[in-house]
Amino acid sequence: MNKQILVSALGAMLLASCADHFDQNFETVRPDKEAQYGYLEQYDALKEYIKDRQNFHLGIGTTVDEYNKKELVYALTNSNFNETVAGNAMKMASCVADDGSMDFEKVKEYVKNATDAGLSVYGHTLAWHAQQPNKYLNRLIADKELPPSSNVTRCLVIKNAVAGGHWDAQLYFPAQLSQGKKYVFKMNAKATAPFDLILWAAPGDADLGSISVGTQWNEYTVNFTPAANYENFVFAAGKLGGELDIKSLSLCEEGSTNNLIVNGDIKGDEVPCTKPYSWHTVTTGIQEVAESQVVEIPVSVGHLTFDDGKNLGGWGMDNTPKIVNGVCEVGNNAAKADPWNSQVNYEPGFAFENGKTYHLKMKIKGSVAGEFGAGFQNPDGYKGCGDFPTIKFTTDWDEVDVTTTCNGDNALRLLLNIGKYAGTLYIDDFEVYYTKSSNTIPLTDEEKKKALTPALQNWIYGMMEATEGKVKAWDVVNEAISGEDKDGDGYYDLWSVTHGTVDPASDDAKNNFYWQDYLGDIDYVRTAVAAARKGFVDAGGKREELKLFINDYNLEAAWDKDHKKLKSLIHWIEEWEKDGKTKIDGIGSQMHVTCSMDPATQKKNEEAYVNMLNLMVDSHKLVRISELDMGLADKDGNLVNTTDMTEEQHKAMRAYYEFIVKKYLEIVPENQQWGICQWCATDSPANSGWRAGLPVGLWDLDYYRKHTYGGFAAGLGAQEYWNNAK
Repeated sequence: MNKQILVSALGAMLLASCADHFDQNFETVRPDKEAQYGYLEQYDALKEYIKDRQNFHLGIGTTVDEYNKKELVYALTNSNFNETVAGNAMKMASCVADDGSMDFEKVKEYVKNATDAGLSVYGHTLAWHAQQPNKYLNRLIADKELPPSSNVTRCLVIKNAVAGGHWDAQLYFPAQLSQGKKYVFKMNAKATAPFDLILWAAPGDADLGSISVGTQWNEYTVNFTPAANYENFVFAAGKLGGELDIKSLSLCEEGSTNNLIVNGDIKGDEVPCTKPYSWHTVTTGIQEVAESQVVEIPVSVGHLTFDDGKNLGGWGMDNTPKIVNGVCEVGNNAAKADPWNSQVNYEPGFAFENGKTYHLKMKIKGSVAGEFGAGFQNPDGYKGCGDFPTIKFTTDWDEVDVTTTCNGDNALRLLLNIGKYAGTLYIDDFEVYYTKSSNTIPLTDEEKKKALTPALQNWIYGMMEATEGKVKAWDVVNEAISGEDKDGDGYYDLWSVTHGTVDPASDDAKNNFYWQDYLGDIDYVRTAVAAARKGFVDAGGKREELKLFINDYNLEAAWDKDHKKLKSLIHWIEEWEKDGKTKIDGIGSQMHVTCSMDPATQKKNEEAYVNMLNLMVDSHKLVRISELDMGLADKDGNLVNTTDMTEEQHKAMRAYYEFIVKKYLEIVPENQQWGICQWCATDSPANSGWRAGLPVGLWDLDYYRKHTYGGFAAGLGAQEYWNNAK
């Protein structure tokens, strides 16, 4: 289609409500290929050939964002087809966020635009293992936290109502301390909040050291040698705001076990310290305290030791990162204007999780002392996604461990912003990790099923509500059947990590979410079907108008001996329907086929397709060709790119399209015909994620008709203009 003509004429055509004969408003054949393709101008828009088939759905796979623009894709779709199918926009991951919230605004706009234009919308898809909101679903079945252990221990309990200065709360422990002797003080304690405890001797006010008390039980040790004789060992605990629990106290001369603190083991009822001096309300006493402790265990998400030559990347540095004796060296000759003018980059190959707290840990020193900042970044727009505290270092090796919470999606990078530092950084044992409570256990199978069933139901209810009963046919379950019979019953099993048809170590297991592993092979389909039927009626749809299909691929494959996958699918449908409530209305065959230039292979392809249609008819279900597109293989079986196609090969594809469409209309009784959906309007671009570079369309990438357009039209019943072209 000539782009210049398109731009000038499209606006007028859209104002005319997208005239049915979209192609007739524009060139349909390249001017320089009139001899080979001129006959295509005689064909009408495709849907003109099914006007006498009121129940036949001629569909097209549609990129929803492009359709909603109401430009080229919108016009082409409306003029040639009577049904549209969203490529991705109606899948669960497109509508459900990581937190479980649902957004159907794009879907609502798409359904309104299509139905206003007189098209039906086919829903794709409700229950599938791919393109699922994995973070949300996996969080629903994450290990559950156990209540803290409740072992009771006797403690000296010190409570200070309000934190103040160190000296605002002082507790005296009578103990004779002698000048010049070495003493060891030990305390097993925890606090409700971290604080610094100052140790002192009196009278005379001698500093004996300090302890940073944490919130987990820990034994603290301080060694000291007094410079004079003292009568009291003193806690300056004014920084405590809350409760300090002490299991045991011991103050001994070095090498002795004689505890100078009375009742330091807290076995008796005597409080070891005298009445505190305090400006606040400080109380002491012997009490029973629940000894609860939950340990956080580290889970590494990236660890570079640099022993294997792995490096950190980056930009703007005077000295590019290099590995010397297993240590990464990087830095600048002179400070830059801003920290981000010189950055060390770490990309683990996945996105850091929004809302999760991460540790950044490393051993580091510099040629000169300094500091720098670090943080997560989403490369799209260079968006910051959480900064770590400033990392300070000296010229001696030290280990730093800082934390921050990732606060943005698609944080693919962790950056060290070293632009202000002039010198060389030495980095070893670079690690990013998060902590996970050790006090958890996995959910039971029943608990997982209970958590996920409403998630599947609510997603389907939400989609039905958003589409308001206007979408009357759905792929209720997509691609359920594997290609293996693990249990030996003669039928292929469902895709499943549990059953072994999916390798637990594979990318499929990591990236997909197999509902059947949690809801069961039978119940996951029954749950989806029941939710779709209830949601459709609740949204205002008429119960009898809703049609639910099971969609799958390779049902027509010639290499699948005796069509075992299709027969297995029919078997599973029978199993799902055994409750007398679940009803599957139709079967969709994806038909991502390949035309072969080897006559024997192509004959097998065509025979297998005919056999598939007969089996589908015998199932007494509606028959739908759901995602028809076609590539081409040479006589040796090698796929041929569009740019390398010959006229002979294009014409072979045309004949195969005509065969597929004609045989469908010939073999499938009219009351079982749902229709045919062409999946790709145009050939696939070289950089596409789907059949890249292959001749899968009825139009080329410039929207000129191809021979395959004529074959499809002839299959629908168009006059054989092709005969003249031969």
